[in-house]
Amino acid sequence: MDYYGNDNGNQNGGYSHDPFASGDGPSFQGSGFQGPNFDGGSPRGKKPRKPLSARQKSTLKVVALCLVCALVGGLAHPVYNAVTGGNGTTIYTGNRTPTKVDTAAVNTEKELTTAEIYAKYVSSCVGITVDIVSTNIFGQTVTGAAAGSGFVITEDGYILTNYHVIDGANSIKVTFSDGKEYTATYVGGEEANDIAVIKVEATGLTPVVIGSSSDMLVGEQVTTIGNPLGELTFSETTGIISALDRTITMSDGNKMNMIQTDCAINSGNSGGPLFNSHGEVIGIVSAKYSSSASSSSASVEGLGFAIPMDDVADMVSELVTNGYVTGKPLMGISVGDVAEDVQAYGVPAGAAVKVVTPGLCGEKAGLQEGDIITKINDTEVASGNDLITAKDNYKPGDTVNLTVYRDGKTITVKLTLEESTPEKTAQQDQAQKEYEEQQQQQLQQEQQQGSGGWPFGGFGY
Repeated sequence: MDYYGNDNGNQNGGYSHDPFASGDGPSFQGSGFQGPNFDGGSPRGKKPRKPLSARQKSTLKVVALCLVCALVGGLAHPVYNAVTGGNGTTIYTGNRTPTKVDTAAVNTEKELTTAEIYAKYVSSCVGITVDIVSTNIFGQTVTGAAAGSGFVITEDGYILTNYHVIDGANSIKVTFSDGKEYTATYVGGEEANDIAVIKVEATGLTPVVIGSSSDMLVGEQVTTIGNPLGELTFSETTGIISALDRTITMSDGNKMNMIQTDCAINSGNSGGPLFNSHGEVIGIVSAKYSSSASSSSASVEGLGFAIPMDDVADMVSELVTNGYVTGKPLMGISVGDVAEDVQAYGVPAGAAVKVVTPGLCGEKAGLQEGDIITKINDTEVASGNDLITAKDNYKPGDTVNLTVYRDGKTITVKLTLEESTPEKTAQQDQAQKEYEEQQQQQLQQEQQQGSGGWPFGGFGY
């Protein structure tokens, strides 16, 4: 992955990946979307999105449901309709859903009551708790815990959840409705789309049936099963589809297409299933709106969001098969925004390079920390997120021309994109970690010396 960070001091949050508070019991750190920044939605289908109006860019913030970590090992052959893999792993999907692989279709024409959905699939739903170990700005080790939800997608133990639930997990525990607990291993994840697959060593589990989110209509009934607050395990709530194709802008600038529902969704529900009236999973519960990123503020009720299954089904399949999504381009750098006060000195807006990972394509192309990328080919770049979005229009092996502002001059850098793999992601993670530790040490020194520090939003290289 290529990292993106906002240096403008935005405190609105997105999915919060900060260390959880230490102490006994789960700590549920709330986080919010920068937004709402969403389009008007559409009754069904994916239509071109209109530019957001100033009114739409309201000050509401979204609190992501509590994270639950799970380090997972193998994955199942993911996809639509019961996908059968060489190892016997099968993912079940409704027979009304097209499939791209050999499948074992399940008849889901009959509509179920909410009680029937619960009775049939509560054993497919899991509670996830994670232990997280991190280092604070003073170099001290901080431990914490979090909780979330997930659901079984294969009989042999593959479980789907949100990436933010297991991100940073030191260990992952999965609990089933019958009280059985398992240690899970991390199989693979896709951070940009907030999905992850973990695995428990178990057989004979009851997998959910995957449905098609594109078949849904506004007003149709939906049901969730999850673990609100990490304590009220296996709670069922019902509601309707309030809107389709809501575009939510996260605090890091990442945009996600979401299903909006009025099902009661709270911290701990993240990663759980959103069922249609046929008992098919058509979404992955991900977040809710709140009037503030602070958990002490009043919550806005009836505004929950789920990731459409149609958007991520193929990715789930690749995660199960390969442990990562293939064919994704990588630049080998970490970028942020150029703060407005820096631009006041004549520095252009763009993607400010914060970290160049050794050995990857960014370094090979000659990019340096402190560079500001203002164009990729003919596409203007005004922020870190602009660069990440534009990069995704290319594929590994493509060569792009980057317009770079460096030391008061504008130059062109040719960069050949590489494929993002777990190994390269690990390299970037390490480089990012070292950068953050360096920033923490610098901050600590400035605090000890009473210095105001570098005035340009973190671009003092």
